[in-house]
Amino acid sequence: MPANATRSRMSAVLLSSAASVVLLSVSACAPQKEEAKVAAPPTAAERCAALASGAMPGMRILSAEAHPEGATADLGFMGMKTPPLPAHCEVKGILQERVGADGEPYAIRFHVRLPEHWNGRMLFEGGGGTDGNLGAAIGMISFRSPPAIAAGYAVVSDDSGHSNEINADPAKGGASAFGRDAKARADYGHAALKASYDAARAIMFKFYDQAPTYKYYAGCSKGGQEGLAFAERYPDAFDGILVGAPGMSLPRAALGHPWATQAFAAVVGGKKGASLPVTKLAEAFTDADLQLVRKAVLEACDGDDGVKDGIVGNFAQCKTKSVDIQFKKLQCKAGKTDVCLSKPQIDAIKKFYAGPHNSKGEALYVSFPWDGGMAGSDWRGWTMGSPVKQGVPPMMPGAGGPSVGVSMGAGTLATVFTTPPKVLAPGLQPAMDYLMAYDFDKDAPAIYVTTAEFPRSAWEDISARSPDLDGFRKHGGKLVVYHGASDPVFSVNDTIAWWNEVDARSNGQAADTVRLFAVPGMNHCQGGPATDQFDGFGALVKWVEKGTAPDRIIATAGRTAPWPNRERPLCPYPAVAQYTGKGDIEKAESFACVVPKPVK
Repeated sequence: MPANATRSRMSAVLLSSAASVVLLSVSACAPQKEEAKVAAPPTAAERCAALASGAMPGMRILSAEAHPEGATADLGFMGMKTPPLPAHCEVKGILQERVGADGEPYAIRFHVRLPEHWNGRMLFEGGGGTDGNLGAAIGMISFRSPPAIAAGYAVVSDDSGHSNEINADPAKGGASAFGRDAKARADYGHAALKASYDAARAIMFKFYDQAPTYKYYAGCSKGGQEGLAFAERYPDAFDGILVGAPGMSLPRAALGHPWATQAFAAVVGGKKGASLPVTKLAEAFTDADLQLVRKAVLEACDGDDGVKDGIVGNFAQCKTKSVDIQFKKLQCKAGKTDVCLSKPQIDAIKKFYAGPHNSKGEALYVSFPWDGGMAGSDWRGWTMGSPVKQGVPPMMPGAGGPSVGVSMGAGTLATVFTTPPKVLAPGLQPAMDYLMAYDFDKDAPAIYVTTAEFPRSAWEDISARSPDLDGFRKHGGKLVVYHGASDPVFSVNDTIAWWNEVDARSNGQAADTVRLFAVPGMNHCQGGPATDQFDGFGALVKWVEKGTAPDRIIATAGRTAPWPNRERPLCPYPAVAQYTGKGDIEKAESFACVVPKPVK
């Protein structure tokens, strides 16, 4: 504290003490009166009701409701409910109401839950996919931990500036229709985040009469992109950010949808530019075929981490040349059987892993590493879909259906990431036809195009791949990133390249601010043959509040993995988990985090 501030504070204390002496003297001589009754402080329910008037200009509160302990809330998916929640005040509000350039009503909606017993911390919960959903605002931070609100966190979520209930007319692009409006696209990319953050901070201060001691963010996929957008664009917002499978290069990664669709369609006779029934794509590989692909990768690279255990721990050094040798052994000598892969299948899988290219051979996005998780249901769900199973309700595990690349990826690429936006006809088949006809020479550059109506490109508004974390580092922020090595939509190779760029910019000191934990075998955010259950948020909080940087995070395999309850340490890049040569291979203590020697 500056000297003048200290003197001012001391003077105020002395004046206050002198005044107290005078008041005591006067009261000693004055006639005694009955003491005035002191009004009781407002209850949590009364403070909650007071939020109905808002907390900042331009804010309109839609609801402010006090919930007793044990109440549950709708998660917004197939009638699913949250676990019982602590007593809290739930606030839903709206900002920046307007009519868009496309004539549609837009606004930024935010959602805040304020626990009665607050731990002094704030958590911003990231979105996913095309967003447009308000979010539960309970703070789901790990697979095995209760939601953050149960630990006393005040939690906020938002809809990223558009609503799937209002701005998702199927005739105008469905959930991607907001891409026709430049501001809605910028809100989706980053702008709505800061507006919701400011609104939540104002609401919290009005309710608690104090600001949070620590501020955190957590999100995966699009939520991961949002976390990096905060770190890069609004570096003072959070003390700690947890980012999973970050869609940092969303517009570029979206080029993977037509690339994968065309590659796998070729296996079942699909030709570029020709219509193929959307259901045919899932026939490119059976589950058994993908197990054969996994077998080839494991044979090539499983032992590189010191033990053959069904995990390619050193995936970054698993080379195509080594995998090719195994593919040649598995290639069918005559017709296709259950124990071999056809040449079109091998060509398709190699094309997918190479990543999108134009006709000149120039990479439009990065490649994917050879890892052992392509047999996970989430992997095929993104890339080719699964055959529909009769009798299983849609959207339930095992039901099957089109790839996410068709059902969501086509619309976002056409309407959100392309300038000027294109609107696809409603239905899955038009989406499939769009992907099959996509031209990587003529169409792909549109993610960088600007027009009078869209003065910023989709790449400018929605990417979050800058290595410039200078402001976040200066703020003292800490960033934990995790990414599945078998993520089929956002390649961990892109995240690794970004980390290396951050490290170069900071003269080799990136690990002081950001640590990247790759998860071998894990698909998109979770799943796959992997130790995919871990507490990244706890590691982040310990780093922020105790100054203990995470040198390893213990992860376990879920019950659907080939080895339930197996343990592995997740190691900060560039280290990998290396078997020490002794001990139970099912226990994390038998593995050390080691930086591998480069493969020549």
